[in-house]
This record gives sequence, structure tokens and C-alpha cells, in this order.
Amino acid sequence: MERRRVVITGMGAVTPIGNTAPDSWAAARAGVCGVGPITRYDTGEMKVKLAAEVKDLDVDALLGKREAKRMDRFTQLALAASDEAVRDSGLDLEQGDKERRGVIFSSGIGGFETVGEAHRRGMERGFDSVSPFMIPRIISNMAAGHMAIRYGFTGMCSCVVTACAGGTNAVGDAFRHIRDGYGDVVLCGGAEAAITPLAMGGFTSMKALTECTDPARASIPFDRERSGFVMGEGAGALVLEELDHALARGARVYAEVVGYGANCDAYHITAPAPGGRGGAACMLQALADAGVRPEQVDYINAHGTSTPMNDACETQAIHTAFGPHAGRLMVSSTKSMTGHLLGAAGAVEAIFTALALRDGFAPPTVGYREPDPQCDLDVVPNEGRQAALRIALSNSLGFGGHNAAVVLKRWEES
Repeated sequence: MERRRVVITGMGAVTPIGNTAPDSWAAARAGVCGVGPITRYDTGEMKVKLAAEVKDLDVDALLGKREAKRMDRFTQLALAASDEAVRDSGLDLEQGDKERRGVIFSSGIGGFETVGEAHRRGMERGFDSVSPFMIPRIISNMAAGHMAIRYGFTGMCSCVVTACAGGTNAVGDAFRHIRDGYGDVVLCGGAEAAITPLAMGGFTSMKALTECTDPARASIPFDRERSGFVMGEGAGALVLEELDHALARGARVYAEVVGYGANCDAYHITAPAPGGRGGAACMLQALADAGVRPEQVDYINAHGTSTPMNDACETQAIHTAFGPHAGRLMVSSTKSMTGHLLGAAGAVEAIFTALALRDGFAPPTVGYREPDPQCDLDVVPNEGRQAALRIALSNSLGFGGHNAAVVLKRWEES
């Protein structure tokens, strides 16, 4: 079967550093850190005081107050990002074959805010009193379902749930769906909104989150003093499209998706495999799928969570996959600015990677101060860098041993 070419024609993002994709990218280029004191609830009795929250987003204005009330925050963020992506793509929603248009959209946890609210109400008034919208608000696939309804996409509609790898899996699965001829357009990405007392308490008790109280030293991937990740929230949405379909309607192309790898460590529920062997195999799988040699890659947007184990293992994985070329790669973690968006992380980072290729600019790893011999990579410390970027890779590694990587190529009209 002939492999069709797949390009990115639309982007939307809601992140802790911007409420649109252009604003988020401008902030990432400038090294803006979105970490700050938690405002969504009282942290007085809790160990973790910081998170990376979305700021000043009026979801009622974007979605309508009545509709917004029926959705959990993760779905609200998803629709804000997807509306932007669809507008940005220039797709005519009334024309074209809607059965050839689909949605593959991830959330690692789904409606966690609704879970907490429903439990409190049930304890106070009895569990038969919970909202009839509780179940449709909490299930992880509901963002994808709302999108399909909203835009009339009657093709494949699916939700990838692979923890922190979900957003990248969604992009990669959408790429394959189009490349292999099952559809022409797929709206893909991920959304998460888990800055709630229950979710934060759970991550704190498993020692995943940093308890640092200095926003400038909390999310510090690859730094020797890193002590855990900072929870973030947000959404990233991309419109992927078959190349000829995009060109026929005069669409603007941001970048081309050329490869995808997905595998599992099959090792531990939270810890990566020793030496990052699963991550290394996943990157090599993605490169082979793209027909790209390791030495052709210019930039990696790393998973880079700021946890001691992840960053060291990911560094080892990059050395294993890229050999001597690892020392020449630029490898930055934009989680230093956005925090960790869980199921949305890979989607937002795919957007940043595509824009890095478009602009020839590697975004920085901010807050970096203390080098770690176990993380001996060029992490583009503190200031972004203008560079000739042609091929880039974006990594995501999730609890459960899930690994995903996508390879993007700078768009060059032939």
C-alpha cells in the first residue's frame, strides 16, 4: 500500500504560558515560566504549593455558559484548543466528506475535578443526588466526542489513554490513520485538568511532584537539583491532513509528520526501564518509520519531566538511540515552562516542535543552573537558540511503561 504524506494544517493550544498556540509559542521562545502558587484551591494543609495553571481563560465566553457548565474543565480546555485549531486550518466544515474526517484525542485522567465535586455532593446529600452530567463529564473520551459532534466529523473518533504518552500517541495514531488511507483529516491532541486536591494529593503521596516552593527552581528538567515534576493543565489540538487534500484547498502547512514509534517497557507501573531501553527502542522505531538516520535529527523536544529517574533514563535512552550524535543534538524540555500537562503534554510539545522547525528556533530549558553528569546533553539552557532545523523528534514516556515518539520534518514545498 502506498504511504500517503501527512501534514499539520491547524494548531490550537491552551497552556500555562498562553491561551492560544501563537501566544504559547511566543512565551516558550522567550523562556517564560508558567509555574506559580496554586489558586484553584486552598493548599494550606497540603505539601505541594505550586502548579502551572491556565490563566485568565474565559470558558463561558468561548463556549457559552450553559454548554460549559455541562463539561469538566478538561473538556472545556480541549474545545478551546480544538476550536482554534479548526479555525486555523481553514477547513470548510460544511463541505467535504465528513466520514473521512475523524478525531483522536487523549486525556490521561479525564474529569478529575468533577469526580471530586461529585464525591463531596454525594457525601453531603446522598449519592443519588449527583448531577446527571457527572458521567458524561468524567469519562476520558468525552472531549473527543464533543469535538466530533461540534464539527460534524463522522469518521473514526477515539480517545487514547496512555498516561503521559497519550498526546503523542494521539498524534501518531492520527498520522497512521491518514497515511494508511483510512481518512483525510484527523483532529488530534490531548487535554488535562488535574490541579485538584485529590489528584495532587495522589501524585504527592507517590513522591512524583516537587515540594519546592520557588517557582524558578521547581520545574527544572535535567538540573542536578530536580526533585519531581510540577503539575500543569491545558490542551493542545492539531489538524492533521493528507498532503494532496491540504494542497487542493490551498491550506497553509506548518510541518510534515514523517514517523511514529510506540512501545512499552513492560517493566514497572511507574519507573522507566533501566537505561531507558524502552524509550531508546521507541525513538529508533520512529526514526525507522520515517526513513531517517539518527544523525539527520537536529532537535529533540524531550519528555524531560524534572524527576530524578526520568531525566537520567531519558538521557541514557538518547545516547543509546543516537550514539555519538547525541552530543551534537539540541535537547530541550518545554515542561520547564509549562509544567507537566500529562495527557496533553505530547500534543502541546508536538505543536512546539513543529513551530521550532518552522522558525528555525530551539526553545530553551529554563531554570537550568546545576549541571548533572547523568544528564550530559545540550539542553539549550535558559535561552532559546536560532538554528537550522530540518528534522525533529518529540518524546513522551508514560506511567505503565508507555513510550511514544513522533518525527516531524520542516515543510519544504517541492
